[in-house]
Amino acid sequence: PETDHLLRDKFVASISGDSQLLVCTPDMADSGSSTGLPQLLPLELVGKCIGSKLWVILRGDREFVGTLKGFDDFVNMVLEDVTEYKTAPDGSRTTEQLEQILLNGNHVTMLVPGGSPPQ
Repeated sequence: PETDHLLRDKFVASISGDSQLLVCTPDMADSGSSTGLPQLLPLELVGKCIGSKLWVILRGDREFVGTLKGFDDFVNMVLEDVTEYKTAPDGSRTTEQLEQILLNGNHVTMLVPGGSPPQ
Protein backbone atom coordinates (compact mmCIF):
# COMPACT_ATOMS: atom_id res chain seq x y z
CA PRO A 1 0.00 0.00 0.00
CA GLU A 2 0.94 3.63 -0.43
CA THR A 3 1.25 4.10 3.34
CA ASP A 4 3.98 1.43 3.55
CA HIS A 5 5.89 3.19 0.77
CA LEU A 6 5.70 6.53 2.60
CA LEU A 7 6.83 5.05 5.91
CA ARG A 8 9.72 3.21 4.30
CA ASP A 9 11.02 6.37 2.62
CA LYS A 10 10.90 8.67 5.64
CA PHE A 11 13.87 9.67 7.75
CA VAL A 12 13.13 11.14 11.15
CA ALA A 13 15.57 13.09 13.27
CA SER A 14 15.03 15.13 16.39
CA ILE A 15 17.22 17.87 17.72
CA SER A 16 18.16 17.68 21.40
CA GLY A 17 16.70 20.56 23.36
CA ASP A 18 14.38 21.56 20.54
CA SER A 19 10.74 20.55 20.37
CA GLN A 20 10.78 20.63 16.56
CA LEU A 21 10.57 17.27 14.82
CA LEU A 22 12.06 17.36 11.35
CA VAL A 23 10.89 14.82 8.80
CA CYS A 24 12.81 14.44 5.55
CA THR A 25 11.81 12.26 2.64
CA PRO A 26 14.06 11.60 -0.37
CA ASP A 27 11.70 13.44 -2.72
CA MET A 28 11.83 16.54 -0.46
CA ALA A 29 15.61 16.68 -0.16
CA ASP A 30 16.12 19.21 -2.98
CA SER A 31 12.71 20.77 -3.29
CA GLY A 32 12.30 22.18 0.23
CA SER A 33 9.61 21.32 2.72
CA SER A 34 5.94 22.08 2.28
CA THR A 35 5.81 22.73 6.05
CA GLY A 36 8.32 25.57 5.86
CA LEU A 37 10.65 23.80 8.33
CA PRO A 38 14.33 23.49 7.43
CA GLN A 39 15.43 20.11 6.10
CA LEU A 40 17.92 18.09 8.14
CA LEU A 41 19.23 14.68 7.06
CA PRO A 42 20.56 12.15 9.61
CA LEU A 43 24.28 12.68 8.87
CA GLU A 44 23.75 16.45 9.06
CA LEU A 45 22.32 15.99 12.54
CA VAL A 46 25.37 13.95 13.59
CA GLY A 47 27.60 16.64 12.07
CA LYS A 48 25.97 19.28 14.29
CA CYS A 49 27.09 17.21 17.31
CA ILE A 50 30.84 17.48 16.60
CA GLY A 51 32.51 18.94 19.67
CA SER A 52 29.49 18.10 21.85
CA LYS A 53 28.70 15.40 24.38
CA LEU A 54 27.07 12.35 22.78
CA TRP A 55 25.55 9.19 24.27
CA VAL A 56 26.13 6.23 21.93
CA ILE A 57 24.20 3.00 22.45
CA LEU A 58 25.62 -0.07 20.74
CA ARG A 59 24.08 -3.45 20.04
CA GLY A 60 24.47 -5.67 23.06
CA ASP A 61 25.42 -4.42 26.48
CA ARG A 62 27.72 -1.45 25.82
CA GLU A 63 27.12 2.30 25.88
CA PHE A 64 29.54 5.22 25.57
CA VAL A 65 29.34 8.88 26.56
CA GLY A 66 31.99 11.21 25.19
CA THR A 67 32.78 14.21 23.03
CA LEU A 68 32.31 13.56 19.32
CA LYS A 69 35.48 14.49 17.43
CA GLY A 70 34.59 13.13 13.99
CA PHE A 71 32.67 10.56 11.95
CA ASP A 72 32.36 9.23 8.41
CA ASP A 73 29.54 8.21 6.07
CA PHE A 74 29.31 4.82 7.81
CA VAL A 75 28.90 6.54 11.20
CA ASN A 76 32.25 5.19 12.41
CA MET A 77 33.07 7.78 15.03
CA VAL A 78 35.88 9.04 17.24
CA LEU A 79 34.99 10.03 20.80
CA GLU A 80 37.24 11.69 23.40
CA ASP A 81 36.97 11.85 27.21
CA VAL A 82 34.86 8.71 27.11
CA THR A 83 32.98 6.80 29.77
CA GLU A 84 32.15 3.24 28.75
CA TYR A 85 29.18 1.56 30.44
CA LYS A 86 28.94 -2.24 30.39
CA THR A 87 25.90 -4.11 31.65
CA ALA A 88 26.48 -7.64 32.97
CA PRO A 89 23.91 -10.45 32.56
CA ASP A 90 22.93 -10.03 36.23
CA GLY A 91 22.02 -6.37 35.54
CA SER A 92 25.01 -4.84 37.31
CA ARG A 93 26.74 -1.99 35.54
CA THR A 94 30.47 -1.18 35.38
CA THR A 95 32.16 1.92 34.01
CA GLU A 96 35.58 2.57 32.53
CA GLN A 97 37.20 5.89 31.62
CA LEU A 98 38.94 6.07 28.23
CA GLU A 99 40.91 8.92 26.70
CA GLN A 100 39.81 8.22 23.12
CA ILE A 101 37.96 5.51 21.19
CA LEU A 102 37.01 4.64 17.61
CA LEU A 103 33.54 3.07 17.36
CA ASN A 104 32.40 0.92 14.44
CA GLY A 105 29.22 2.42 12.98
CA ASN A 106 27.82 -1.05 12.20
CA HIS A 107 27.22 -1.58 15.92
CA VAL A 108 25.56 1.78 16.68
CA THR A 109 21.84 1.51 17.42
CA MET A 110 21.11 4.98 18.79
CA LEU A 111 22.77 8.37 19.25
CA VAL A 112 21.53 10.78 21.91
CA PRO A 113 22.99 14.31 21.64
CA GLY A 114 23.83 15.71 25.06
CA GLY A 115 22.43 12.63 26.80
CA SER A 116 23.77 10.16 29.29
CA PRO A 117 22.58 6.76 30.48
CA PRO A 118 20.37 6.43 33.54
CA GLN A 119 22.36 5.87 36.71
